[in-house]
Amino acid sequence: MSLRIQLWIVFFTPVILIGALYAFGLTIPVPHFGRDYVLRVALPDAAEQIGLPEIYGPKDASRPLVLIDPGHGGHDPGAIGAGFKEKTLALGLAKALKDKLVEEGGIRVAMTREDDTYLLPAERDDLARRLGANLFISIHADSAGEKSGVTGASIYTLSNTASSEAAALFAARENAADQINGVSVGAREEGVENILVELSQRRTQSGSVEFANLAIREAEGVIRFHPQPRRSAALAVLRAPDVPSVLFESGFISNPEEARRLASAEGRAQFADVMARTVRIFFARQSAG
Repeated sequence: MSLRIQLWIVFFTPVILIGALYAFGLTIPVPHFGRDYVLRVALPDAAEQIGLPEIYGPKDASRPLVLIDPGHGGHDPGAIGAGFKEKTLALGLAKALKDKLVEEGGIRVAMTREDDTYLLPAERDDLARRLGANLFISIHADSAGEKSGVTGASIYTLSNTASSEAAALFAARENAADQINGVSVGAREEGVENILVELSQRRTQSGSVEFANLAIREAEGVIRFHPQPRRSAALAVLRAPDVPSVLFESGFISNPEEARRLASAEGRAQFADVMARTVRIFFARQSAG
């Protein structure tokens, strides 16, 4: 058979096959380009505020209130590593802390989410303001990518200027949580953002820094911290003015040993003990001052 005949067979065979299928009323499934490949997430109306969460603990409104924020959630898993998702680890740690504070009594506690719900960073700090919280703790877990040996917790406070290049990169990743398909759905106007940062620094920075330092002190010998435990960056979730706010990076989910510890009952209990003690010391100092 000549080369020309072979080429004609190769060219016309698919055409003949498709024509035959069409003649018998059959079709070949083909992808719908531009469809079924885009993540779709149902968002509340822009003018609609999310409901206030349940407040646990004493009914006395004069008691201090801490708002615990498990990072990420819903379609946003956060960091992924060693078979774990950041959103799941953060929720487990947050619930352990809530339960410990409620068990010990004297402090009111609320959580930004108690299930696999997606919240914008702006919604989280907005809850702190609307509740009149006295302290905001956002719980996360970091990732070092392929560097599985990196370990240690760290604690962030708000600052216009990042404390390091790593802190700036981390803030950029976390702040991108309000983006869906590359489009920001929760960004504030830049001018307002700058004002909030300035107000937060002036009114609450000292309280945020005090809590961060207390946490590092109380965790000594219990929780392993990164060599640079105290960090600062322009994190959107910490922008609630008048509410001392910290972001606690509980460890590196990219480290299998550390991820397993954070997911274990023992690891959650250690975290809850340290942070609950820190919360109580912080509020005791605030009331004494």
